[in-house]
Amino acid sequence: MRTALVLAALASLNLHAAEPPLVIGATLQGQLASGQSQRWPLAVPPDQVLQGDFDAPGAALDLLDAQGQHLRRLVAEGSSPQGFTWQVQPGQQLQVREGAQGGPYRLRLRRALPLAPEEHASTAPGSPRLRALVRTLAEGGVTEAFWAERAREGTPLVEPLPDGQALVTFLWRGNAQTRSVRLFGSPSGNHDPLQQLGASDVWWASFAMPLSARLSYRLAPDVPQVQGSAQDRRRMILATAQRDQLNRHTFPALAETALDAFQGFSVLELPQAPPQPWVAPRPSVAAGHLEQHRIDSAILGNQRPLWLYRPANSVPQALLVLFDAHAYRVDVPTPTIIDNLIADGLIPPTAVLLLANPSPEARTTELPPNPAFARFLDEELMPWVQAQGLTQPPETTVIAGSSYGGLAAAYAALVLPQRFGRVLSLSGSFWWAPPGEIPGWTMRAWAKAPAAGAVRFYLDAGRYESARGGQDGILESNRHLSDVLRAKGYAVIQREHATGHDYLHWQGALACGLVALLRPERLPELAPTCGTEPTPP
Repeated sequence: MRTALVLAALASLNLHAAEPPLVIGATLQGQLASGQSQRWPLAVPPDQVLQGDFDAPGAALDLLDAQGQHLRRLVAEGSSPQGFTWQVQPGQQLQVREGAQGGPYRLRLRRALPLAPEEHASTAPGSPRLRALVRTLAEGGVTEAFWAERAREGTPLVEPLPDGQALVTFLWRGNAQTRSVRLFGSPSGNHDPLQQLGASDVWWASFAMPLSARLSYRLAPDVPQVQGSAQDRRRMILATAQRDQLNRHTFPALAETALDAFQGFSVLELPQAPPQPWVAPRPSVAAGHLEQHRIDSAILGNQRPLWLYRPANSVPQALLVLFDAHAYRVDVPTPTIIDNLIADGLIPPTAVLLLANPSPEARTTELPPNPAFARFLDEELMPWVQAQGLTQPPETTVIAGSSYGGLAAAYAALVLPQRFGRVLSLSGSFWWAPPGEIPGWTMRAWAKAPAAGAVRFYLDAGRYESARGGQDGILESNRHLSDVLRAKGYAVIQREHATGHDYLHWQGALACGLVALLRPERLPELAPTCGTEPTPP
């Protein structure tokens, strides 16, 4: 008895056994009990950028300093499988901490990238407030009053422009060591650099934006410049991207109480941004029931989690199949949105299937048009749905997703119209094509499809997702697909908004798309919220 008590006491201390250092290419798998954690030092040269993957249903992955103090959360509990990126500093450690349930984990250090030289450019600010600050500094003044003003009023700095626009200036307070700052979520669609205001601690970037703009963003100081591909260099912003510390508005809402500044995004909403009336829980609305399952696929040779939502106090009359459950379960509060839409009579009672990805790599191979994944939907997933008693006819079955998920939804309806008669695409990646083919495979595929099919579409894209690098972007390719579908006789509802590739916008657009596809007669009354057909460019 005494021995058992001593062992229990030692376990409660959660002591960390000495583990060998992690090296590039290492893959660790194990099992942790409830509340248990495991740490590893890193055998990676400092100032390299490390990328890896983490999968553990109930665990979090944290970065610690040499003394074991928290630096940042790389992967939040319940959000894996997910990749991570950061710039290594001396003495850092990784820690896996299991949640309440206990379970398996898999941690892989995929690769490290060396740094490359940085480049800088400079222009004069267009902001009246910054021009006044330039004069103050030229007269020997300092920036303290400016930063006190920003702390009171918040950031970004918004100043009026003619013709229903505003000049939005994103700001970062640097220090003597700051070499560069970039904007993740820029209206240009690029990871635009902020410029240093003279030799001061003010870093800035300004954009003219319509008063209807809404976007989420992060600021990334000293983004590592690595020797790698263009995509490698673009993704390096994730190594340091963090919330704007002078902006009190965050997304998702959980970011308000986040463990560190690297969790969540900051929010810019200009005065005429369309409302999002269905994203917050209402005390008067009964919540549906959400339950987790797992499904094995013999076709794909993998297993994935999925979540099943059933509406409260009603028999489902429609079904939503939605990709990327990791985002649409927490960041975008899909169950709450459905609760409120049903309560407002804007959609019929609707069941929801939130389908997760087995891994980040699987997402990039399964969601772009993939016959094997379509077979999984047809021969394994939908029969499972039928066994739950939730099968609906195609005209009340919506398949939906964002980015690659929107692309996957359009492809599923192309090859399985008897299953999916309604497509809801949010910033669908219709620029995609198989290797060696010209962009726009989806448009060519639908152009060959039977004319005037029964499938209906809701296509939503952001005006900040336009062409880059000489190739059509998401905005142009969505317009192209809409034109092709209409020419073939398909019913298409198209929306464009002053936003980017952004879950903050998608949580509103998801609701509008469901109304458009399941209760289209109600959509006109929602024009202030859901917008109207865009004017042809």
